Amino acid sequence: MRALTSARKVAAAHAHPAVARTDKPALDKRLNRIEGQVRGIAKMIAEDRYCIDVLTQVSAVQAALDALALQLLEHHLHGCVQHAVESGDGNRAMDEALTVIRKFAR
Repeated sequence: MRALTSARKVAAAHAHPAVARTDKPALDKRLNRIEGQVRGIAKMIAEDRYCIDVLTQVSAVQAALDALALQLLEHHLHGCVQHAVESGDGNRAMDEALTVIRKFAR
């Protein structure tokens, strides 16, 4: 029971507040477009479409996801990280941001 309590304290210390997004409609629109592209790829595969055409669409989805990630990262840096720096928790926030940025650099 004591370990569970410690785990909860650690989780609470790293909990992030809900993030208000003014760009939700644009994000929803972008995500719906990406979802449609992925369904289109599934249909292309089901129809035995030419491999290069399918791969071209896969590349388009990857580019769309990258653009979405950059938009989210920009929001995070200008909002969450900036707030953390101002409140004295900037090093942790920057380390967290760098960790996720490194995942995209692979």
